Amino acid sequence: MANPPKRVPLNLKPPSKPKDRGRLLWYILKRLAVFAKPYRTLFILTLILTVLGSFTAQVNAFVLQYTIDSLTGITDLPDPWIEGIKLLTLISSVLLAKEILNVFITFGQRYFGERIRINLSRDLSQKVVERILTYKMAFYTSDENASGKLQTRIDLGVGSLTQLVQNFFIDMLPLFASAIVSLIIMFNANFWVGMVGLIIVPIYFFVSQRQANRLQGFRRQMRQYRETKSGLVISIIESITVIKSFVREPIESDKHWEIQKDMTTNQLRIRSIAFMYNAGKSFIEQIGVVVIIVLTAYFVLNDQMTIGAIMFHVLLFQNVAAPIRELHRIYDQINNALTYAEGFFDILDDDDAIESEGKIECTDLKGHIELKDVNFSYPNGKQALQDVSFEIHPNRITALVGLSGAGKSTIINLLVKFYDPSSGSICLDGRDLNEYSTQSLREQIGLVLQKNHIFSGTIADNIRYGDMNATQEEIIDAAKKASIHDQIVGMPEGYDSEAKMLSGGQQQRIALARMFLKDPPIVFLDEPTASLDAIATQQIKQSLDLIKKDRTVIIVSHNISQIIDADDLVVIEDGRVMETGTHEELYAQKGKYFEIFNAMSDSLNLEKISHTLHPDQ
Repeated sequence: MANPPKRVPLNLKPPSKPKDRGRLLWYILKRLAVFAKPYRTLFILTLILTVLGSFTAQVNAFVLQYTIDSLTGITDLPDPWIEGIKLLTLISSVLLAKEILNVFITFGQRYFGERIRINLSRDLSQKVVERILTYKMAFYTSDENASGKLQTRIDLGVGSLTQLVQNFFIDMLPLFASAIVSLIIMFNANFWVGMVGLIIVPIYFFVSQRQANRLQGFRRQMRQYRETKSGLVISIIESITVIKSFVREPIESDKHWEIQKDMTTNQLRIRSIAFMYNAGKSFIEQIGVVVIIVLTAYFVLNDQMTIGAIMFHVLLFQNVAAPIRELHRIYDQINNALTYAEGFFDILDDDDAIESEGKIECTDLKGHIELKDVNFSYPNGKQALQDVSFEIHPNRITALVGLSGAGKSTIINLLVKFYDPSSGSICLDGRDLNEYSTQSLREQIGLVLQKNHIFSGTIADNIRYGDMNATQEEIIDAAKKASIHDQIVGMPEGYDSEAKMLSGGQQQRIALARMFLKDPPIVFLDEPTASLDAIATQQIKQSLDLIKKDRTVIIVSHNISQIIDADDLVVIEDGRVMETGTHEELYAQKGKYFEIFNAMSDSLNLEKISHTLHPDQ
C-alpha cells in the first residue's frame, strides 16, 4: 500500500476573508505554500530550469540580428556562396543545439511542474476529506452544504488550486522570466526601445485588472449556478422513483432548464466582456510593434543601428508581448480559480463545525444517562426539544414513545454527540457527555437505524465495519446471531458476494451483524424494524433480543411488542417529556401513553387477530 500523504497543518487562517483580489491571491498562495512545502526541491529544480529556458528563448533574436548583418556584408563579396554556406552552417548548428537543449529544459520544467500539481491535488483532496470527517452533523444538514453543492465546491476547489499551481509554475513563470530577460536585453541594446517595451506591460496589466474586476461578480454567480445544478442532478437521481411514479419528469426537466438558461446568460455575458477587453489588449500590442519599427528605423537612418537590429528589437518585443498576450488568458484563469479556491478554504476553515472533543476516554461504561433541562434547535431554527429531563438506568431497556416528529430520534442524535444541546446538560455515568472523547464514546455505543448504509464491497467487508480487526470466524458468528448466515452462504460467492445485492431486510441484518461484532455496552435502536415485512421483522426481533441482553438499550419504535418489552418508557410529545414509567404504570394512568398505545392496538385490529387465533373463545 502506498504511503499516505503528509498531513499539513491549518495555521494560516486570516482574521477575516480578504476582499481585494490581490490580497485574496496572496492569501491563497500562502495557504498553498503550506501544502507545497514538502515539495520545495521540485520547486527549486523548476525555477532553475525556468531561468535557463528564459535565456534560450532569446537566442533566436541574436541569431537573426547576426544573420541579417552578416548577409549584408557577404552580398558585397565577389563570391558570396562560400561565406554564405559557412554562415548558414554556423547559425543552423547554433539553432539546432538550442532546440535540443530546450527540449530537455522544457520537458524537465513541465515534468517537475506536473509532479507538483498532481501531488498537491492528492494532498488537498485528502486534507479536505480528513477535515470534514471531524465536522458536526449540523454541517452536513445545512442547505449550504447539501451533498451536490459540497461535492461541487470541493472538486472545483481542488481543481482551481492545482490550476493556480500550473498557471504559476508551468505557464506564467516561464513567460515572466522570458519577458524580463527580453526587457533587460532591449534596455542594454537601446534605452528608448526598452522603454517602449516596458510601458506596454503596465498598460496591459491595468486592462487585465479592469477585466477581472468586471467579471468577478459573474464568476461568483457562476459558482452558485454550478453548485445548484449539481445538487439538482443528484436530487433527481435520488428521487427518480417518486418522479416517475407521479409522472413529474417535465417539472424536473423545467427546473433544470431554468438553471441552464441562467448559466447560459451568465456565460455569454462573461465571454462578451472578455472578448471586448481582449480586443483592446491586442490593439495595444500592435501599437507597440508599430512604435518599435518606427523607432528602430529612425535609429538605422541615423546610423545608430544596423538593419539587423530592427528585427532584433522586433523579435525581442515579441518575446515580451507573447508572454503578455498569454498573460491575459492565465490571469483570467487565475481570477476564475480564486472564486472556487475561496470556497474550498471556506470549508477547511469552518472551525465552528468541528465536533466538540473531550479528554476523558470511555472505559467500563455502565450506561447511566441523565438529561437535565435539555433544549435543542436544528440549524434551520426549528426547535426540536424543550426542557427535556429524564433518566436512563444501566442494563435496562428504555423505549422512547411518541408520534412521528415528537423528538425521539433527536434525543438519539444528542446522545451519540451528532449534535450538541442548545442548553441543558447530558450526563453519562455522572460526567457531562462533552467531557468524553467523542471517538472513544462512539466506540462504546452501537447505533442501528431504520435504514443503515451499505458500503460498496463484499458482505464480509460490510460486517467487518463493526470491528476492522475481526477474523472470518468472528464475522460468521456475528452473521449467525443476526440470522443472516444461511442466506449469505446460499449466495453464489457467499461472504465475498457484493453487499449491494442484498434486500432491505438483509441489509438491516448486516447492520445488526456489525453491532454484534462491535459488542458495545450501550445500544441505540432507532426504528430498527420499520418498513420491513412481518417475517423479516420477526427474524430481526430475535436478533434484537440477543443485542438487548446485558446492555443499556434505548429504543425508538412504533412496534407494540418492542415497546412492551421495554423496562422503562419515556413518552414524548412536541419535544417535551410528558410521562415516564413502566408500561403497566403509564397504561393505568390513562394519559398520553394510554392514548398512543390504544391507537397502535386499534391499527393492528387486535380483536380480529385474537378471534382468528382463538376462534372458539
